[in-house]
Amino acid sequence: MANQKNKMKKKDNGSSKFIFWVIGLIAVGVLALILFGNFSDKQDNQEASKIDYSSQPFLGDKSASVSIIEFGDYKCPACKNFAETTMPVIQKELVDTGKAKLYFMNNSFINVDSERSAKFAESVFHELGNETFWKFHELLYQKQPEDSKYEKMDYFTEQFLTDTLKEVASDAEVDKVVKYFETEKSVDAWQKDMDLAKQMNVTGTPTLFVNGEKFTGQTMDDLKEMVESAAKEK
Repeated sequence: MANQKNKMKKKDNGSSKFIFWVIGLIAVGVLALILFGNFSDKQDNQEASKIDYSSQPFLGDKSASVSIIEFGDYKCPACKNFAETTMPVIQKELVDTGKAKLYFMNNSFINVDSERSAKFAESVFHELGNETFWKFHELLYQKQPEDSKYEKMDYFTEQFLTDTLKEVASDAEVDKVVKYFETEKSVDAWQKDMDLAKQMNVTGTPTLFVNGEKFTGQTMDDLKEMVESAAKEK
């Protein structure tokens, strides 16, 4: 009888130790998840704080507390639609009201036209400034080819880009931009955008970020809510 009790006691002790270790492992796992989540959040915040907005074209009051980034491609049909339908609403309800400023950055991924037009637009911004950049920017989307011509990779030729710029700039200004473009001085500014797009895991266009956080909503109301929330965190 004593031996049976001892065996039962040893069995109970073994079960208790097993349960203790299981609970301990679960606790460690939960703690690791919490710490990893906090670390990921901290990393995201650090990445957002590293965004360099200097020397980037923007719309709005530079002192606005909320910064929206649009990553776009001049050959992207969805970006054309965004420029024509959504941008005017963002401009009216968020930019013109002083709630946010909007930056455009390149994510040129479709074809050689994407890169050429982006680098040319960077040249416009550098040589002629923010206002002329946005006029040229809008024209490029307006002139994006119809679907039947979309596959042509040489549609946004240097001549086409030059002729488009002539619609919003003088001949002397156009010459300055073309010279800057042809000496490839705009490559660094373009590459800066591409590196940031990769760093922020941008996989398509248009993609929006609000104060460094990716916008995943579906409606304008979702965007306004995100902007208002970001403003409160400042």
